Amino acid sequence: MGVNSNRVEDFSSHRITTESVMPGMEIHTVCLSPHKTTLQKLKQRLSEIFFPDDPLYRFKNQTWRKKLLLGLQFLFPIFQWAPEYRLKLLRSDIISGLTIASLAIPQGISYAKLANLPPIVGLYSSFVPPLIYAILGSSSHLGVGPVSIASLIMGSMLSETVSPTDEPILYLKLAFTATFFAGLFQASLGLLRLGFIIDFLSKANLVGFMSGAAVIVSLQQLKGLLGISHFTSKMQFIPVMSSVFKHRDEASDIIAINLQWSWQTIVMGFSFLVFMLTTRHISMKRAKLFWLSAAAPLTSVILSTLLVFCLRSKTHEISFIGHLPKGLNPPSANMLYFSGPDLELAIKTGIVTGILSLTEGISVGRTFAALKNYQVDGNKEMMAIGLMNMAGSCSSCFVTTGSFSRSAVNYNAGAQTAVSNIVMATAVLVTLLFLMPLFYYTPNFILGAIIISAVIGLIDYQAAYRLWKVDKLDFLACLCSFFGVLFISVPLGLGIAVGVSVFKILLHVTRPNSLIMGNIKGTQIYHSLSRYKEASRVPSFLILAIESPIYFANSTYLQERILRWIREEDEWVKENDGSPLKCIILDMTAVTAIDTSGIDFLCELRKMLEERSLQLVLANPVGSVMEKLHQSEMLDSFGLNGIYLAVGEAVADISALWKSKPDFPKDYNETRPCIETKR
Repeated sequence: MGVNSNRVEDFSSHRITTESVMPGMEIHTVCLSPHKTTLQKLKQRLSEIFFPDDPLYRFKNQTWRKKLLLGLQFLFPIFQWAPEYRLKLLRSDIISGLTIASLAIPQGISYAKLANLPPIVGLYSSFVPPLIYAILGSSSHLGVGPVSIASLIMGSMLSETVSPTDEPILYLKLAFTATFFAGLFQASLGLLRLGFIIDFLSKANLVGFMSGAAVIVSLQQLKGLLGISHFTSKMQFIPVMSSVFKHRDEASDIIAINLQWSWQTIVMGFSFLVFMLTTRHISMKRAKLFWLSAAAPLTSVILSTLLVFCLRSKTHEISFIGHLPKGLNPPSANMLYFSGPDLELAIKTGIVTGILSLTEGISVGRTFAALKNYQVDGNKEMMAIGLMNMAGSCSSCFVTTGSFSRSAVNYNAGAQTAVSNIVMATAVLVTLLFLMPLFYYTPNFILGAIIISAVIGLIDYQAAYRLWKVDKLDFLACLCSFFGVLFISVPLGLGIAVGVSVFKILLHVTRPNSLIMGNIKGTQIYHSLSRYKEASRVPSFLILAIESPIYFANSTYLQERILRWIREEDEWVKENDGSPLKCIILDMTAVTAIDTSGIDFLCELRKMLEERSLQLVLANPVGSVMEKLHQSEMLDSFGLNGIYLAVGEAVADISALWKSKPDFPKDYNETRPCIETKR
């Protein structure tokens, strides 16, 4: 039994044809991709990079009126759901909107404090941005407003250079300017469809980064919970802990700590913190009681404010917010800082907070969209979040995005559309116009307690444990970003997280996986020898699989690794008295791309193997790889029996040729030179 093969190469028609006859085995055709011009290839490649979802497919074969309507719906998603809106949906949206408003008011004040901004700015940021998102956003459940991570980043980065107490006007200008650049960066990503940039923040990095930031945020709130009057503005673990236990008068006796801490503040602060954590735990255990965690912050604010008001004559050591101005958002476009020595700081802060808030907003939106089985357009979300931040910077708002806590409450309260954001903004408007004097006696410790109860959920130890179980390298990346935030700084911790992500990518690219394959007896299936015990070596063949593209970054490594595979195979043959090695088959199924260095690598490898009287065969190269091999004229060097559609066909065909031609492969291609390309 053998294989009669007549392989005919026809590069003018861009095909390699084979006619074979063998009982139970057919040697199939290996084809090149259809011919395309360079312009066609470039167009297709750019389309795959920037338009993988083909956003204009709805406009095909439509009348101009229909195209105009579709264009409005594409730019303003409100035109997509508003015509189908019914009054029966309004009840659910009103309930959910009022529910998240009860959470947004205390959170807005608290997160403004976290960013070292006036508390009123937090409420401003819960009014204008939600209205803009309701028009431009594509998520039905995203609750928009300030978030802890972006607030923390803005506060820590700006306060390192500008003091919010010594230079409050300059600090406020830089905050609004950073918000503008954050929005500009986000909208640019959406407009240019460059959202893949935020993918460099992997899940592992975000888990470590957010956990470290949550720890630092929680420790910073000890100032309010302990009633400490003098506290560090730094955002590292050691300075914060030193500030907690630092004696006010630098005395050495332990009693001095009591002079620095306020026991009334400690008792009330930790009592309300325990109350909010308890309600949060109950609501997580029982989904029907979700309203507990939503109502707890506002309830705590009301009760603590009443308590401080009633005991104001006996609790002089408890600090409170004080006067908050009434009225709508004042314009702040005239406060944007576009020239001066601190412009670079504002741009840097804006980009960092923009990346983080965009990552959180899109991931939260997609999470709740998946629960309701609808899609969120990532590029539209970038545009919506970016434009609402740009508009917010001109109306006394700081960085806002989709908040996980607000969105979870919004979803559980039964929100149906983005109208819930409009209802929330209306409730905040009423608060701004009429209710601001009620917050005069709101204590600072309750704001710290609200922040701690909100950010403590970011410490995801279960996710870290899963990373340890599944991928140790991801766990290492998580630890690096966690300790980077904790002991160095928040911005550098984010930089470490991105650096670890890039290093991981480079590691996979420069050191790709390769494995030796064997045949599963009685089949034409070839799999890893180390993975499948039933797989066995094929005599005289070494079958290797490369599981990555072949680029300049890994071509040298692959050459060294393959030569090592050959050496180890020769040693195995000697130890087990096996058949001498004659042919190396490279399974290129997973080689999705190749560059000129990769082509050089194959050419050099073929030469080195020829000197050892070994044949190199390629199995199942993909279309783009085949095209480049053809254009480099390297296919000529592989001869009539150098490329096959499958490993099984290569083994069968070459084995039959060995039986018919004992000198094969010594003379299989002596007249065909290798065409090398320059490095």
